[in-house]
Amino acid sequence: MPTAPTLKIHINYWSLLDEGDPTTEQGLRTHLSLVRDAGFQGYCGTSDFPKIKELIQEYGLRFGGAFDAGRVEQFAPKIAALMAIDNGPINCQLADHDTPTDEAVALTIALMAEAKKQNAPVHLEVHRDTCTETPEKAVAIVEGVLKATGQLPLINYDFSHPAIVKHLLPENYISRLFDETNIPVFQQSTLWHMRPFNGHHCMIPITDGKGNFSPEYEDCRPFIRQALKHWLAGPRPTNELWVVPEQGTTIGYNLSCFPNVWQDTIVLGNDIKKIWNELLAEQS
Repeated sequence: MPTAPTLKIHINYWSLLDEGDPTTEQGLRTHLSLVRDAGFQGYCGTSDFPKIKELIQEYGLRFGGAFDAGRVEQFAPKIAALMAIDNGPINCQLADHDTPTDEAVALTIALMAEAKKQNAPVHLEVHRDTCTETPEKAVAIVEGVLKATGQLPLINYDFSHPAIVKHLLPENYISRLFDETNIPVFQQSTLWHMRPFNGHHCMIPITDGKGNFSPEYEDCRPFIRQALKHWLAGPRPTNELWVVPEQGTTIGYNLSCFPNVWQDTIVLGNDIKKIWNELLAEQS
């Protein structure tokens, strides 16, 4: 009988900046203890956090790092520094919003080649202010890499960015964000940044601050369910998916009227686990 796939809830340090500063040892310990005590499995940060490898092990967590880069010569050292900590999925924000498509394709091919050389699960993130900023740019990069190499690149889809570019309505989230071209790409990934969104905000509150789901999050839950269903219906690489409940604290994502970001992140992480377990039960 096949082994059941595993879900790891992977917390971005960004969700915890209101709780402590991870560039200090005490702040990093605060982050890791909160992740562990919430019952989650992973922590995403950078390689230069103090004593990050030792503390990850001390708190019994896994690590999957992140980096940004715009030049080929940056890839090898940045990947190696993260892999020296742990071999969890790595997220890369690549180049800039105005990087020409041909250059972005060449960079992505070089990125994936270096990742393969180091046996590193590096994912190119669909994200603002990078070469994947718009849906059309992301599609062109995937198609360009496939044409040149015969292989799909690993992509970490943050669907909140294309959702606001297209100003989608809730009834269109699934039909407009998934199609026959990107479902196979999504299915081969082992990392997914799930930041709940609507068509005008790339981050919405998960709760009303009183323990209830917000109406906006209720609108987004069917999309989360369908995304996980798509992944489970695919090849399930490594039979493991790391999902980041991506609620952030800074640069305009977190509006002043939102509830506490970390508390909302806990609710989101637990709800993703609930949806995942419901889907597994339906398959059994």
